[in-house]
Amino acid sequence: MIWTKKLRNNALLLFSAVLLALTGWSADIPRAGAAQAPVCGTGDHGLLQELQQKHAKADESPLAFSDIQFLGAKTGRGAGNGFMIGTSDGGCTFQTIYEGQWSFRKIDFPDNVYGWALASVQDGQSGYLIRTTDGGSHWKRLSNGPVTFTKIDFLDRQHGFAYDRAFAYYTADGGGSWSKIPTPANTRGAVFTSRSSGWVVTVAPGEGYRIRRTSDGGKSWSLQLKSAFSYPEFGDIYAKGSQVWAVLYGGTGMSQTSYSLYASPDGGGSWRRVIAQSTAGGGPAPGSGGNPLPKGPVSGKPGNMQLAGGGAFLLGYSPAGEQVGVGRSYTGGRQWTNLPGIPGFDGVISFAGAKEGWLAVRGPEQSSLYATQDGGVTWKQKFSFHAK
Repeated sequence: MIWTKKLRNNALLLFSAVLLALTGWSADIPRAGAAQAPVCGTGDHGLLQELQQKHAKADESPLAFSDIQFLGAKTGRGAGNGFMIGTSDGGCTFQTIYEGQWSFRKIDFPDNVYGWALASVQDGQSGYLIRTTDGGSHWKRLSNGPVTFTKIDFLDRQHGFAYDRAFAYYTADGGGSWSKIPTPANTRGAVFTSRSSGWVVTVAPGEGYRIRRTSDGGKSWSLQLKSAFSYPEFGDIYAKGSQVWAVLYGGTGMSQTSYSLYASPDGGGSWRRVIAQSTAGGGPAPGSGGNPLPKGPVSGKPGNMQLAGGGAFLLGYSPAGEQVGVGRSYTGGRQWTNLPGIPGFDGVISFAGAKEGWLAVRGPEQSSLYATQDGGVTWKQKFSFHAK
């Protein structure tokens, strides 16, 4: 009986080790009498110190996060100039997943094994589409030459979308080949939630912004919203379930950006102007209507947005004010709250649920990862790279 139990325990340990290896993670398998794991820490966790020293000796930019993605409250990745790290215990410990030539700009993992990224070789200007099949430890370039993509979004291991400023693209073979999706003229932002269903922001000089929707894969588009503005720039649009959100940009000047945030809680049936931030440097906020808030999070520029757990979260960053923070709504835009900021120049957010989220911040002295368990009201530092 004791011998059978030992065999079963050994088999479980072997299975765990193989599973971790296949998914690109590394961990120590506990042995009898082994010391307890240390409590959650902060700082750099002792990772990538040689790479940090190499950058310092070569007078290169210090290590900094450019993108993060979390699949849940505990499991996620952060990547930047020549590295990728990950955690599977909510930031108590981190592991080095990748160290090499690729400087990551955007990462996207539909699961914990398969992932894609837009990356350059070291500090080069050209961007390439690359893919991993082992959690991020090894990467293969998919494109023969540079790509124009600025965003990627994979639904699973085969199907995904890519976007540049004017067009949308679709792949059904894991990024090996792409087909252009028909979009209206003057498209300046797009998102697709399936091959048939998508949204775009278009610009009409002298008239303003238009938000349009397709339910037949781009064959036809219906007008959902008009937003008057003399000099429309571009927009970002986000959709999940019945929620649709659009960030429409005005001008930029003196480190300030004017913008409006629109929300639809019912799939485009009705719209609400949630934020209309006008600035001295950027001019008036685009659009009209409603009784919007005059300022967004930290009264700064809009960053990326996340729709998760029924909530909507928008990053705001103020380089001049040296603040980064989020605003949020749990009511489809009917109520909006700008939350307190933390020190930093810019950042990116990744929310896994209504309360659990992560924030990568570039500050004056370090690039850090923070976690929140209360929807962005408070943030706890989990990891940091110190500037040289």
